[in-house]
Parts: sequence; structure tokens; C-alpha cells
Amino acid sequence: MESLPELVGTVHIILGPYRGNPIALYMRQDGSICQISPRIYPWNRRVGIGDTPNRAAADFESKWKEVGLAEEMYTGPHWEGGIKPEKPKPPPKPAAAPAATPGEKPAPKTSAAETSVDSTES
Repeated sequence: MESLPELVGTVHIILGPYRGNPIALYMRQDGSICQISPRIYPWNRRVGIGDTPNRAAADFESKWKEVGLAEEMYTGPHWEGGIKPEKPKPPPKPAAAPAATPGEKPAPKTSAAETSVDSTES
């Protein structure tokens, strides 16, 4: 059974010197999937999807930034009801190369010219 849409936040679009009405963001839960989107055309094309409301909010924010509006043209999204966008975890750092122990001295480096001279002497 589908759930009713629940108001979870707003986005405010600013066109020139005029500040328009806020655009409401609604969440719909279908089973284990949460979807967050506005209901007003043309903004309703951006839908945040996640398995929790916080992940859906983070997905919506990333898709909202792809709309093509400059940062000065909107404020928000402003979340209500305790929703905090859950950012994905950063990838793990690569393992560092093992450091040389303090008692060891590195082997002297020989150039290719020195090795060819040594081989011709024998």
C-alpha cells in the first residue's frame, strides 16, 4: 500500500529581485524505498531516492545541484522533521608503503653506465 506524501522540507527559488514562494518537498515511502521530490513542474523531475529518508535527502541535494541554477538563485533545501542528509562515506585511503627500519642503510644505487663498465672489464 502506498503511503501519503509527507512534507519534509522546502526550496526557495529567487528570480531576479523577486523572491518567489517556497517549493515544498514531499517524501513518499513505498516499502523500504524513500523518494523525496517537489510536486511542482518543472522541478518535479528531480527525485531523491534512498533506503532511508536521510539518504534520500542527500541524493535529492546532489541531483538538485545538477539543475543548473546558480547558488544565488535559490536557498535550501531546508529540511524539517529531523532529516539530516547522510553523505556517503569517503573511499578508503590507499595503504602507505612500509617505512625502512632505522638500523638499515639503503643499498647504493648504481647507474646503467657503471654496470656496463663493470661487465666489460671481466
